[in-house]
Amino acid sequence: MTPAHEHTPHHGGSHGRHQEHDDSGQAEILDLDAEVLAEHIASITAWLPLKVEPRQVVDLGCGTGAGTFALLEGFPEAHVTAVDASVGHLRLLREKACARGVSDRVRTVQADLDTSRWPDLGTPDLVWASASMHHMAHPDRALRSVYELLAPGGLFAVVELDGLPRFLPADAPEGRPGLEDRVHRATDGFHAEHVPHRGADWGPMLAAAGFTVEAERTITVDIEGDIEGDVEGDIEGDRGEAIGRYAHRSLQRLRGAAAPALGPEDLAALDELLDADSPHSILRRDDLAVRTERTVWAARRT
Repeated sequence: MTPAHEHTPHHGGSHGRHQEHDDSGQAEILDLDAEVLAEHIASITAWLPLKVEPRQVVDLGCGTGAGTFALLEGFPEAHVTAVDASVGHLRLLREKACARGVSDRVRTVQADLDTSRWPDLGTPDLVWASASMHHMAHPDRALRSVYELLAPGGLFAVVELDGLPRFLPADAPEGRPGLEDRVHRATDGFHAEHVPHRGADWGPMLAAAGFTVEAERTITVDIEGDIEGDVEGDIEGDRGEAIGRYAHRSLQRLRGAAAPALGPEDLAALDELLDADSPHSILRRDDLAVRTERTVWAARRT
């Protein structure tokens, strides 16, 4: 997983100079993303084409630690340097590390990675950047910095969003079907201006920075909140509740950018979905899912 420029969910961390530090709403989205997509994050770390298990790892734009803790769990001998611009997010990450008994394996570094001089991050075997590279003001410069940072033969894993998650069925809500897609389209201009690298093909940019791209993979995420036949009823309920909060927070953050381009009926329908006290609130729906795609590039410093 914060966003340097967006009023929208960001799933990997933060680093931009326009960062709103200590953004509790953003921290909640990052935590919900980590909770709902934990299995997918773990599958990415397991897929990485590593020659040896990494001992020193850097998580760029770590947010509240979704990637950091997946890396610590996936690589039991590793130490992770977690880097972010948000003091609040790093504080939450440290609290989680203490609660999980892994504080001795985590170092946090507060830094704006859009500056030309990066702090000393050691010489990692693996650098992880999940949903953070597209927020860089100068991604080409950042990629060269990662190349110089890595140990020879080290791996750089770039995980990027192909689009922000969708949650509602196509025929929802009643009376305004397709509302969610219209909300996303209403933010296209905003994102094109402020986050122009979202959805980019990072392969050519990685190659231009000197990396050898060894593997690329697109992961399709489709997680239902209500899973029929799940014998673990409590897990089913917890997941559905988490997806509801994730959907609510995400659409809440999209509203600001979408509102100027939405018609009055769509805006009223969106506000009803976001009204926690409304019987039609998105928090009360039992037909939500998390649908998105993420692409991973594994690039080596040769």
